[in-house]
Amino acid sequence: MDKFGKSQPVRRFEDHRFLTGQGRYVDDITPEGALHAVFVRSSVAHGVLSPVDLSDVRDMPGVVLAMAAEDLAAMGADYSLGTSILTNRDGSQAADPERPVLAKGKVRFVGEPIAVIVAETRQAARDAAEEVFPEIDDLDAVLDMAPGGETIHVEAPDNMAFDWTMGDAEGVAEAIANAAHVVTTRVVDNRIVSNSMEPRGCFAEWDGERLHLSYGGQGVWGVKANLVSCFGLQPEQVRVTTPDVGGGFGTKGFAYPEYFAVSAAAKALGRPVRWMSERTEAMLTDNGGRDLVSLATMAFDADHRMIAYKVDTDCNLGAYNSGYAQFIQTELFSKVAMGVYDVQKVLLNCKGYFTTTTQLDAYRGAGRPEAIFVLERAMDNAARELGVDPMVLRRKNFIPPSKFPYQTAIAAAYDVGEFDRVLAVAEENSDRAGFAARRAASEAAGRLRGQGLCYYIESILGDVTESARVVFEDDGTVSLFVGTQSNGQGHETVYATFLSDQTGIPVETIRIIQGDSDLIPMGGGTGGSRSVTMQTGATLVTVAAITRQFADYLADKFEAEGVEFDDERFRVPGSNETPSMMDVAAMARDDGRTDILDIVEKWEIDNRSFPNGAHFVEVEIDPETGQVVVDRYSVTDDFGNLINPLLAEGQVHGGVAQGVGQALSEHVVYDESGQLLTATFMDYGMPRASDLPNIEFHTECVPSIYNPMGMKGCGEAGTVGALAAVANAVADAMASKGHGDVDMPFTPARIWHAMQGDVAAE
Repeated sequence: MDKFGKSQPVRRFEDHRFLTGQGRYVDDITPEGALHAVFVRSSVAHGVLSPVDLSDVRDMPGVVLAMAAEDLAAMGADYSLGTSILTNRDGSQAADPERPVLAKGKVRFVGEPIAVIVAETRQAARDAAEEVFPEIDDLDAVLDMAPGGETIHVEAPDNMAFDWTMGDAEGVAEAIANAAHVVTTRVVDNRIVSNSMEPRGCFAEWDGERLHLSYGGQGVWGVKANLVSCFGLQPEQVRVTTPDVGGGFGTKGFAYPEYFAVSAAAKALGRPVRWMSERTEAMLTDNGGRDLVSLATMAFDADHRMIAYKVDTDCNLGAYNSGYAQFIQTELFSKVAMGVYDVQKVLLNCKGYFTTTTQLDAYRGAGRPEAIFVLERAMDNAARELGVDPMVLRRKNFIPPSKFPYQTAIAAAYDVGEFDRVLAVAEENSDRAGFAARRAASEAAGRLRGQGLCYYIESILGDVTESARVVFEDDGTVSLFVGTQSNGQGHETVYATFLSDQTGIPVETIRIIQGDSDLIPMGGGTGGSRSVTMQTGATLVTVAAITRQFADYLADKFEAEGVEFDDERFRVPGSNETPSMMDVAAMARDDGRTDILDIVEKWEIDNRSFPNGAHFVEVEIDPETGQVVVDRYSVTDDFGNLINPLLAEGQVHGGVAQGVGQALSEHVVYDESGQLLTATFMDYGMPRASDLPNIEFHTECVPSIYNPMGMKGCGEAGTVGALAAVANAVADAMASKGHGDVDMPFTPARIWHAMQGDVAAE
């Protein structure tokens, strides 16, 4: 029979729980009687903060505790949130200023936590918080990604966090100087807010010996390490758990100040303390995404073959370094900077700046959407300036199959790729041949139509190790302990069906256990589209260990040699015995062999896989209003072998929706004083169902050789391809009537003003 691992489109098991209101999110599982925490936040973007007077609010009804930075220090929790730091082009270390849990001496963005109030009820905590009036002497806000302005951190002169480079500067300069054609394209990647359906939240409890933090996140081990460091505890004294999570997208992959403040309050009081963000609070304080401006230079020979590629980028870090922020537009950008094109002379320059805005960090794709957006916008613009078909220009520069494995100029080696074949299939799937007729029909109706292509590639990221533990329980069920963390992707379904396929264990008996540092000693969490590839790889080696031990047990029990397993049943030579894995587990339990009923194995990969594919988009623009409508969307992905095509399609749909949202309407805006103007859904343009057409999803499989399943990951691919595809379609429509490029987001006002010749208008 067909098995789950053979691409069966199995519907998600967990959806019934979620759709019937039985999900267990962090705000659903707080301990009875938990106190409520509310944060006092800065209303000023930049200023000198005087010591915060909390004496009056401590006497207010229901208030149990009120803390500012000085109080945390007195408790021994004077902690700076950790981050990863780059090496500058001159060999020095990038700026690494302190990031306190609660503001110390200065405030640096609107929303920065200054104090925390803990009370018996949320309303009492809010009432008290509203009576705190921090004294702040205003300093000038800093919003530009450029040197200068009021100093935000003394560790960062001119507010420059880093000045980084990678690649062949001399070779690129020479190639550009000698090129037949040089095309330069400016690309603005607008700032967005993640806006996960479930905002961030946590609760903490302290029993006198151990700290337990439960939070909505993407992995428990990094936060555990942070808590151990913050409070000077032993690792065995800290437990971190994560229940159901309503969306992560990278935003929930890092520790935030609230988790430490809530933990400190619970430890000080010996009572559980809870905190849940509100939507505006989330928009003010969640890590943002993107926010960079790049200048891409492409050099071509006389035959339109690209001979060099250079990107100069300025990126925004916000007020502080976040967990991995310095690496997003640098190291991670470089992973796919040259995309699918055969060019070895590449140079990346990036300068990162601190501004008096909320921090920026990983957002779905983390550097790879940014890199592909720049590259594919530049490729389309080059085709237009050179007067060639963008399909022809891409095909001429594709890495040919004969060059794989292909060592990229500045990053890892791609394992496999048949880009021309995938593009040909995508061209047919999108009915590109019918575009001319559709454009004519649109123009007859008074509208502009454009078609955009993005051929993307992305690199799977994250920890290269993962573990899996399989326990045959006494009640006849099987527990699979995993080191990744579902944020709504359907992991329970994928992991259970994969284990069932490899073992014959009935899928309904398998329970997935995740997100508990006590039960799972180490794991890589979720991020970088790593989860399914890494976790199924770990499951495979664990199944192999189970199979060996069960076969040895059967050989001893029946005095047989050469016991084999066919993915469903064991075959015991010299007998009629054909037990299933569940049968063997029952036999072993009866024989007291519980040692073979709890198996854990670790798996490590040497190389990561590279999903790729083509997005074809068609848009219509109404010249009278500037309204952009995405009319057709077709995706053809090479994800290698798929475990569950239905879930892969869902991941692509979600990624495309986020990409289209950024392209059409999402945009974070601060005023000149650093106040956030887009802090509610009334002001921030979230995409709606009506903004999206039916998204056609197709796959063209080229199995990876970097993992035994031949998989390539799919979690972020939709977003990686969507930005440039939509932008190229809009540019194509505008160019059809002689209009120039417009920066994202393509709001009606921007498009209309551009059509009037006012390209600078917002």
